[in-house]
Amino acid sequence: MAPRKAGWILPVLGGILVLAFIGDLLFGSVRLSFREFTDVILGKSDNPNVEYIILSLRLPKAITAILAGSGLALCGLLMQTLFRNPLAGPFVLGISSGASLGVALLVMASSWFGGNALVQALPYGHWGMVIAAMAGALAVMLFVLLVSSRVADSVSILIIGMMFGSATGAIVSLLQYFSDPDSVKSFLVWTFGDLGAVAAPHLKLLTPLVGAGIFAGLILRKPLNALLLGENHARVVGVNVKRSRIIIILVTSLLTGVITAFTGPIAFVGLAVPHLARALLRTSDHGRLTPATLVCGAIIMLICDILAQLPAANQVLPINTVTAIFGAPVVIWVILRNRRRRTPLEI
Repeated sequence: MAPRKAGWILPVLGGILVLAFIGDLLFGSVRLSFREFTDVILGKSDNPNVEYIILSLRLPKAITAILAGSGLALCGLLMQTLFRNPLAGPFVLGISSGASLGVALLVMASSWFGGNALVQALPYGHWGMVIAAMAGALAVMLFVLLVSSRVADSVSILIIGMMFGSATGAIVSLLQYFSDPDSVKSFLVWTFGDLGAVAAPHLKLLTPLVGAGIFAGLILRKPLNALLLGENHARVVGVNVKRSRIIIILVTSLLTGVITAFTGPIAFVGLAVPHLARALLRTSDHGRLTPATLVCGAIIMLICDILAQLPAANQVLPINTVTAIFGAPVVIWVILRNRRRRTPLEI
């Protein structure tokens, strides 16, 4: 199929993003009218409860959804291009598993010393989870970077990352087996993912870190386009493959580790969204594909958050449940499409 011009697609996606953002602020367990929303935005509201709901609860969550969705979608695009594998995602390097191991050690291992695990493990509230997850992700990231600097084959790096993820998963399972039920439950709740756990103080750290990763991803257009045709072709056109691979892995590790640390693991978004962007633009040119992937990821995450809140209900679904319901059919579609075309990746 011929590529489509992105001149009208990106503005339309931008408009959808604005609508999804407003919808995420309006919908929730407490019904708000559009008039109440506009009054808060314009500073004319005289209802402190409505102001608190929108500005202190829903606005940070909506911003987090945009950051997490765009960041994970970019990670998926980078991994699928680097490994030339349509089923590669942001978690294939084991960074998310490292973050999970850090939280598991914090929450469950502390119970071995007696007392309530949550009280002991989280002396700084949600920051305790964040610090533990970032420490685990950082440890795995350093390991992956060390491997990538010594191994010339990208496929070998992919396999090593997957094996390391499996190993950390096994350690987490052992911790769950030997821990008390309260600690296991606390860890499982974290694995469900929670955009609402990110408050305004957390955004002061999350926003610049994700922003830096996205900026780095945007300027990688040339090496990414060259890598689509293989590493040998990339070398012929003057791309330093080893350096580019390390930078791509570093950006992916940063985004995946930071987002997972603040929101918990969120599945399928990074895997599915790049394929939606490719199908929409009918191109693999990263100059157009990367911005579209970022916007699509933000839109999908906002929509999933709206669905997770079950408007007018007094409960919120785990965000991982909703993203899995969205992402699983996309992954099946990708497998069936590539089987018909017999190609590892649409170029």
